[in-house]
Amino acid sequence: MVKKKVLTPEELLQAGKEALQSWILSENTPENNRLDVVIQTAEIKNCVRALVNAKWGYLSAITALDSPEYTLVEGSNDKVIVPDKGNVELLYHFCNGAAIITMRMKLPYANAAIDSICEVIPSATLYEREASELLGVDFIGTPSTEHLLLPDEWPVNVYPLRKSFTGLEKQNKVEEK
Repeated sequence: MVKKKVLTPEELLQAGKEALQSWILSENTPENNRLDVVIQTAEIKNCVRALVNAKWGYLSAITALDSPEYTLVEGSNDKVIVPDKGNVELLYHFCNGAAIITMRMKLPYANAAIDSICEVIPSATLYEREASELLGVDFIGTPSTEHLLLPDEWPVNVYPLRKSFTGLEKQNKVEEK
């Protein structure tokens, strides 16, 4: 029986980096077993296919982070959120043993849309649906847009994980004005 060589996390990350090299805009190694790469939004399917074709691990999560724009309140050091200004950052986490590659991209609120990766990894639908209903990301071509976590009667265009969300009562009063 021939034993297969076990790659170190560093060797795994190098192999993953080589698979993604054509699309990497910048990279960072926050820990020895992690590689964060910034890619263009339009390249997400190509990058996911490259990792799948290279048999590089599995998709462990898609994380969405809200980054609103802030402004200072006149006459103080207090900051307030500028309505409808900012972006949602998407992080696609792939794991292979102890090695983790995270692909990062920012979507402006005004165009928070990205291609779905469900045709490549069907199980991504859960992550896409979560980011869609909680943070307002539009996954183009996703097979299901049904609510996953929020009630069906939840108001349209109200995203409870955005930092600008103040609760439904306050949200309804703002919409009535």
